[in-house]
Amino acid sequence: MSITVNTNRAASVANLHLSRNNNNLRKSIARLSSGQRIEKPTDDAGGMAVAMKLESAVLRSGAAMQNILNAISLLEVQDGVLSNAGALVDRMSELKSLYHDVMKNDSDRESYNKEFRDLQVQLYDMSRIKFNGISLFAVTANNGTPGLFEGSSSEINTMSVFMNPDGSNEVVASIHKALLLSALTINASDLNPSSFSGADQATIYRLANESVDGSNENRVIGLGEVSVGVYSQALQNIATLRAQNGASMSQLRHGYDNLTKLKNNLSASKGRIMDVDVATESTELAKNNVLVQASASMLAQANSLTEISLVLMR
Repeated sequence: MSITVNTNRAASVANLHLSRNNNNLRKSIARLSSGQRIEKPTDDAGGMAVAMKLESAVLRSGAAMQNILNAISLLEVQDGVLSNAGALVDRMSELKSLYHDVMKNDSDRESYNKEFRDLQVQLYDMSRIKFNGISLFAVTANNGTPGLFEGSSSEINTMSVFMNPDGSNEVVASIHKALLLSALTINASDLNPSSFSGADQATIYRLANESVDGSNENRVIGLGEVSVGVYSQALQNIATLRAQNGASMSQLRHGYDNLTKLKNNLSASKGRIMDVDVATESTELAKNNVLVQASASMLAQANSLTEISLVLMR
């Protein structure tokens, strides 16, 4: 074997291995410090592309879940108003019974009537309540005609809540903007609900009115004008609206649970691509650390081989 000075092949080989081992050591340190298996596209170009799409789906799922929670909050507020409206109708029915007490004089009956008129205005005010600027109750149907408490699907005033991360209309829950005023407008002849605008306060009675100062169809009614059956039907209508509200809320909760599972599964899929296996990478770190030190030692040994030339030249 010839001995040369200008070319030191052993040192070149040792330097190559030192460079490779040092790069691998740096990569292991970066992965363990960040917790990610893919630090840059060159680590796994295809895996990073898939992980980015999965991350986007996770974020969209989270946004859809927040939208569902907001819709549930709206329904909870709506149900609270409906519950209070039912309590007011109960009080109206109670006043109707007290009004016919033989022990009451005209002054007492007028006191009951005053409270009854005020309750009608309060019910109307409750129907105008909004949640973050969104009306909880509707007056007209989707097609713009005066709203009926019960009608076809095209007449029901609804808001759509998308329950999938893509925002498509494949999985949609419908929130009803309950027609509370129509539910409180009763045709005394058959006890069926009517549109609020169709009331005449003679045969079709509104139990909710904007003001005690109205006249004709806008006037408030007195306790002696309607039968107890009108109040009972109005209460039944409100109960139906609350049941409808509960069904919508249940649908939204099921949709929320489904999105929760979907989001968790998407996050797990992304994690299997991006997350580093700490046990495996720790082993790689220990191995690369030893190899770097060994390579550095061998490079030093290889560099000292040329010193043999000096001995021969003496």
